[in-house]
Amino acid sequence: MQSPQPITGSYAAEDCEFLLTPLAPRFIAIAEKERLIQREGRHYSEMISRESAPEAGYLALFHTLTERYRERLACEIMALANHIAESRPEPITLVSLARAGTPFGALLQRALTRFFGIQSRHFSVSIIRDRGLDRNALRYILRTLGRNPKGLVFADAWTAKGVITRELKAAIADWNRCEPERLDDRLYVISDIGGSAEVAATYDDYAIPSGILNATVSGLVSRSILNDEIGRDQFHGCVLYEDLHAYDQTRWFLEAISTAMESAEQFTLPRSERAERAAMTKACLCRWQRNYRIANLNHIKPGVAEATRVMLRRVPDRLILRDPAHPDVAHLHLLAERKGVPVEIEPQMPFNAAAFIQVFR
Repeated sequence: MQSPQPITGSYAAEDCEFLLTPLAPRFIAIAEKERLIQREGRHYSEMISRESAPEAGYLALFHTLTERYRERLACEIMALANHIAESRPEPITLVSLARAGTPFGALLQRALTRFFGIQSRHFSVSIIRDRGLDRNALRYILRTLGRNPKGLVFADAWTAKGVITRELKAAIADWNRCEPERLDDRLYVISDIGGSAEVAATYDDYAIPSGILNATVSGLVSRSILNDEIGRDQFHGCVLYEDLHAYDQTRWFLEAISTAMESAEQFTLPRSERAERAAMTKACLCRWQRNYRIANLNHIKPGVAEATRVMLRRVPDRLILRDPAHPDVAHLHLLAERKGVPVEIEPQMPFNAAAFIQVFR
């Protein structure tokens, strides 16, 4: 069998290389996928649904959000890049968590190389709840390419309940127990709304623009897949949505934020609010579980980005908004109207939005 090789999707190789295995599409309807997960015990990573092209109005909201937040996002990326440059040895190897982390790994790569003169390379790898980080991808980075373990930096876009943060830490702890290389398990994120990442540019739950799109802002690459099609020595899998090429915003988004980086003001990382955010998140989740009688915490998705993913990729039960007039949730109104999802208002919650997955009884 041929050794696994990186792919780039619609990114330039200098911006991002995915350590994923392209698979022939075997799409399954969203409702059927949800039934198999809840009633048949199938894992979500085994199946994937087809992604559709974003509608014109929805795409316009993405462009509006990018314009609204591009300067803020540029400052936050530069602050993270500056922290990495000052605290980690060269050469840097950015390891973004596919897919949400992929655009930010690419932006950090540009910031480090273009504005800080740092030797860096960016790979996007799969991490899956209850399945861990792709160890073959780590072996490729560390042994096939010989990258310095001390320069590995794990990056994602946001945290919510902290599930992926804990998955990363468990995977790295296991790696450090079993393998000769010693890796740093700290996670670097834009927004740490759940209070689980060590390094964050903000603790605000705002509509990070790439969070409202799927493959069309992530190199036309699907979320990662781990099923019986993946061989023992292969990277986790993915599907390439080449049919969505006409709608691809990947390079446009990178250019929009990169251009803003050129004039970004000095920006330092904020004081840590991890403890406060973690406590608020835990209290809110406990209250929702009790009040709505939700047994499975995986059915609660707090934050604008996670709520968006539920509305796009799962079968939503309800959408909760803190302020229905806030511009950051305009796209959620569109999705809720399209799917006939009830919207509730909760002004005191610590998130701009949250969504619950429908329970199949």
